[in-house]
Amino acid sequence: MPELPEVEVVRRGLDRWVTGRIIADVEVLHARAVRRHEGSLKDDLIGQQIACVSRRGKYLWMPLSGTGVALVAHLGMSGQLLMQPSSTPDETHLRARFTFTDRGPELRFVDQRTFGGLMVTPLVADGAGGQLPEIISHIARDPLDPAFDEEAFETRLHARDTEIKRALLDQSLVSGIGNIYADESLWRAGLHGRCRTGLLDGSRVQDLLSHVRAVMIEALAQGGTSFDSLYVNVNGESGYFDRSLDAYGQEGEPCSRCGTLIERERFMNRSSTFCPRCQLNS
Repeated sequence: MPELPEVEVVRRGLDRWVTGRIIADVEVLHARAVRRHEGSLKDDLIGQQIACVSRRGKYLWMPLSGTGVALVAHLGMSGQLLMQPSSTPDETHLRARFTFTDRGPELRFVDQRTFGGLMVTPLVADGAGGQLPEIISHIARDPLDPAFDEEAFETRLHARDTEIKRALLDQSLVSGIGNIYADESLWRAGLHGRCRTGLLDGSRVQDLLSHVRAVMIEALAQGGTSFDSLYVNVNGESGYFDRSLDAYGQEGEPCSRCGTLIERERFMNRSSTFCPRCQLNS
């Protein structure tokens, strides 16, 4: 599933291509793409102008000018938002198409596994002078958000007293971090994913957050992480941060810090990769 860096790459591309444009038509080609939307996506969007493209965690939304609502997109496991000339042949897994009054490139939602989706939903205050879709108001801010509250995060982290990787994957505590960037951040911080959050003092939490931010910023600069063709940016291009990974996907390879072979274990119905020597469990 795309994580924060991949979704942010898509957001930046969309913001460049669709902000200020007016939707001329909407074609829904697969009902699952709009299964969470009540009513007709087409009726709700035709004639509306996209004000900008925003993101919280792994969700994207496009506020519609002067309406108090937004078009929300979640990419799921395999969703793609692509900008394509109208002459481009339809993708095999094309689920929805948006055309614009300026007759420029159209926006296409492609989703092989159909776990993603589109919907229009009301906006509510985000507590920092902005707005966000009501359906994602429960999702925490991410570490790259200027309004992310480090002290509140630390307090809630200690209150949970759970495994640190489990906490990083909890989108109600901190958003945007998935399996890849959790493993990478923990490797850089020298922490095992099963370390209890109650054992981490303030300096260890701050150190971990600094590594989370660094990993995500580096991934953003490289267009995100692509292991297959399912994640691409709006131009259909893959990211290449997978070439810089030190932990995730490196099972059996020597740790680039100490030389010990990287191990993998089952964790929360997925896997964790870590160095058994230099990632401490306390």
